[in-house]
Amino acid sequence: PQYTRGTVTAFAPFDARADAEALRKAMKGIGTDEETVLTILATRNNAQRQEIASAFKTLFGRDLVDDLKSELTGKFETLMVSLMRPAYIFDAHALKHAIKGAGTNEKVLTEILASRTPAEVQNIKQVYQQEYEASLEDKITGETSGHFQRLLVVLLQANRDPDVGVDEALVEQDAQVLFRAGELKWGTDEEKFITILGTRSVSHLRRVFDKYMTISGFQIEETIDRETSGDLEKLLLAVVKCIRSVPAYFAETLYYSMKGAGTDDDTLIRVMVSRSEVDLLDIRREFRKNFAKSLYQMIQKDTSGDYRKALLLLCGGDDD
Repeated sequence: PQYTRGTVTAFAPFDARADAEALRKAMKGIGTDEETVLTILATRNNAQRQEIASAFKTLFGRDLVDDLKSELTGKFETLMVSLMRPAYIFDAHALKHAIKGAGTNEKVLTEILASRTPAEVQNIKQVYQQEYEASLEDKITGETSGHFQRLLVVLLQANRDPDVGVDEALVEQDAQVLFRAGELKWGTDEEKFITILGTRSVSHLRRVFDKYMTISGFQIEETIDRETSGDLEKLLLAVVKCIRSVPAYFAETLYYSMKGAGTDDDTLIRVMVSRSEVDLLDIRREFRKNFAKSLYQMIQKDTSGDYRKALLLLCGGDDD
């Protein structure tokens, strides 16, 4: 689908060469004019940024991303370089970096595979194979284990049932199966949760969650919270939240990336960049509704300098 709920849209009137020249001037010589850099890159969409990079190379024989890396530092550099990553490769690149070297970043695997549509997951797998000459599934199974691994593999199959009308009898049956697997059993039958949550259609599962509440008196999230733990728990919860509402899931992800002491800048950057042309307007609305302050206000309070200016431009406005 063409997403129209992003905060960043095609800039008009757009002139790739003029932008390339302005960026070169901003980074040439001693000191960098960060304001120009962030204003251009945060207000052009990804397709336009790629055109700017191409014009930059044509005009100056220089690589724009290399120049950004050598002129900028810290979180601001990470944000600008992330904005320059071609949209189609963004998720594959994030996953590649989540599973390389010592330790796996389960948070990134969870966030991306729980929230992307089946079509998006198919695309990620193809791009991963082309770019890195490796199977994403093999890489993920090599670095994970247990029920967490199994649910990731189910999600990677991207075979969720299409949304085509809901069979109430199957809703009742699934809700009962989950109830028996979770609340009624000593220890949890995780496999039932994995199969149902990983393969049923979104509209079906929303009805299952309602029915589950009626049968058990609990939200399914409460049962998952009580009956499972660790990476599996986080992944199951992310899947449930994304079935209920992807924008609400990302609003919560952004909130917790900034709440409390210290900021999880990697998550903040990844979500702001990857959703800026997709559904950041919806995420902002959910944020305001659920956290009694706006995303804009929280970014303002929690970040500083050019990094803050760029994030606020991506955020695209306040919601009072």
